[in-house]
Amino acid sequence: MLFSKKARENASPVNGSTTIIGTGVTLTGDINSTADIRIDGTLKGNIVSSARILVGAGGVIEGDLQCNQADVMGKIKGNIKTKEILSLRGDAMITGDIFAAKLQVEPTVNFNGRCFMSSNVVEMVKETNEKPIISAKAK
Repeated sequence: MLFSKKARENASPVNGSTTIIGTGVTLTGDINSTADIRIDGTLKGNIVSSARILVGAGGVIEGDLQCNQADVMGKIKGNIKTKEILSLRGDAMITGDIFAAKLQVEPTVNFNGRCFMSSNVVEMVKETNEKPIISAKAK
């Protein structure tokens, strides 16, 4: 189907789109994104996103996760840094440290690591190997 010149000029990328790494897919490499990401397959690498990350029950991440907010039901072997809320649900298995402003954990979750929480505990950093800046509000 051909589109008119006017239709092509008015076309714009879909805002709020979600990237999906589906079941049975293994992706090796780092991901930088401004859009939401859903992982139902396996990622061997780090994710840096200014949006939301959802790791499905069958999803696996072998690397660090840094994002605005995350909802995890799968497995992560690496550190997690969320600027807002981190929700660990179902049979999630986390091996690594957590840095989050807010944390929600269901009783069925398995977590091995350290947890750092505060309303301003994480300042998003550009490089994933850089340690987060931990600050306290002056009163």
